Amino acid sequence: MEDTLRAPFARAVDVATELVVHPEVARRWTDESACADMSVGALARHVVSQWFNADRLLRLPTSESPIPVAEHYARAAWVRSGHDEEANVEIRQGSEELAADGPDAMRRLVGELRPRLDEVLASDRTGPVLIPWQGWSLTESDFLLTRMMELVVHGDDLAASVDVPSPEFPEKVVLPVLGLLAEVAVRRHGPVAVVRALSRPQRAPASVSAF
Repeated sequence: MEDTLRAPFARAVDVATELVVHPEVARRWTDESACADMSVGALARHVVSQWFNADRLLRLPTSESPIPVAEHYARAAWVRSGHDEEANVEIRQGSEELAADGPDAMRRLVGELRPRLDEVLASDRTGPVLIPWQGWSLTESDFLLTRMMELVVHGDDLAASVDVPSPEFPEKVVLPVLGLLAEVAVRRHGPVAVVRALSRPQRAPASVSAF
């Protein structure tokens, strides 16, 4: 079987699960989150969508050649769009629609998803993963890396939204995610800016945000 990020992804899901089922998330479900114009409930559902979609897409056949993960972010409409542009508005609206079912429905979904996810992660599937809403494929490892990035970044957003400690993801999750964010940031700002941000703050630009 191809060496993948299956085990780190499963661990990332474990950590994220502990956060989304935290009592404070349910208590503050309708409050605005740390992500502007997005409720706590919508953000929690967006987090859960990362392993919901992983379970779904890992089961789909594909014959397309994968593109590099950095190219994935160069092409994705939400990366190139502003906060109030269609791509990002649709993401928020879709998450709000899911959140309308409430925290108990999310908890049930989380419980139902995990056995299914474990099954597909233990399978002998091979080949790229098609992302239907984008229209292109990634290698399995790159696809799982993009989902881990979402869990790490939005896990911190969700924790900040409900005033609980940010999730502590293991190094096997965090280091690949940091590598991905650095790669995207270099494409956006150039290598010198990123090197300075990491090593020479006195000459660093104000931001080297990946997104």
